[in-house]
Amino acid sequence: MFHYTVKTAKTPKEAISALTENLKEEKFGVLWQLDMQEKLHEKGVDFDNTYHILEVCNPNEAKRVLSENALVGYFLPCKLAVYEESGSTRIGLPKPTALIGLVENDELMAIASDIEKRLIACVEKSR
Repeated sequence: MFHYTVKTAKTPKEAISALTENLKEEKFGVLWQLDMQEKLHEKGVDFDNTYHILEVCNPNEAKRVLSENALVGYFLPCKLAVYEESGSTRIGLPKPTALIGLVENDELMAIASDIEKRLIACVEKSR
């Protein structure tokens, strides 16, 4: 499976707040947050679902992977999504190992595996 997704009883706003704090513990900062519903409404498109995309980065990890292979920049920054579906809030991310696997580099896969574990831990703590 290319993603890791969990349900939470929290509202999207509460989940984003918890996620932001938990990411800080792993030295990931939120570079940008997109409220997809709001952005689509700005463009005149009706979209009634709550959907937020957070782009996050750990600068030291970014330097490590980019120094190994510049193509990895195509996958950066890491993305997390917080959205509502079927009446519940979900938090998820594409697995870094699924993306890095496309580059076929064992060193990068080891780094991606570590990053993936840390991001999943942040998601789990944010439930």
